Amino acid sequence: MFRNPTQRILSVAFIILVLDQLTKFIIKRTLALDDEKVVIRGFFKLVHWWNTGAAWSTFHGSNKPLTLVAIIALIVLFMNRRHFEAHTLVGQLALGFIFGGIVGNLMDRIFVGHVTDFLYFYIQRRGGAEAYFPAFNVADSGICVGVVLIFLLSLRRGENTGNVIQPTRQS
Repeated sequence: MFRNPTQRILSVAFIILVLDQLTKFIIKRTLALDDEKVVIRGFFKLVHWWNTGAAWSTFHGSNKPLTLVAIIALIVLFMNRRHFEAHTLVGQLALGFIFGGIVGNLMDRIFVGHVTDFLYFYIQRRGGAEAYFPAFNVADSGICVGVVLIFLLSLRRGENTGNVIQPTRQS
């Protein structure tokens, strides 16, 4: 495919961005705001919810500051990509997932004023209450997968460099 690591990162980011925007477009066209469609009863719903905050709706109503944070994060990550194993294919995939996810949600914040979340996993309890994981989207998934990949790469790097703490013997 592409021989240049930056081209690989940008290609993966573009794929995540397109998938994110396409799925959000489909949700907006098929579900009214605050509507939901049960896919697997007691476990998974498609929803159409707005989020002006960050993950788990923290910082609700902070769309503008979060837009600035996302722009700064993109710049800092791109300028420092060499520190994130960008010379390896897995590192390139990880950064592509993260960049694509950040840009996907950033586009929503800039052009729509909120992020659209639509994937909702839950467990139905007796009495109707739900134990749930907050709704999310493809961009959020890309960011999470990318961060996990970078974490796994850093663990491997620690093993390869011998940065393992050895217990000391006491006499």
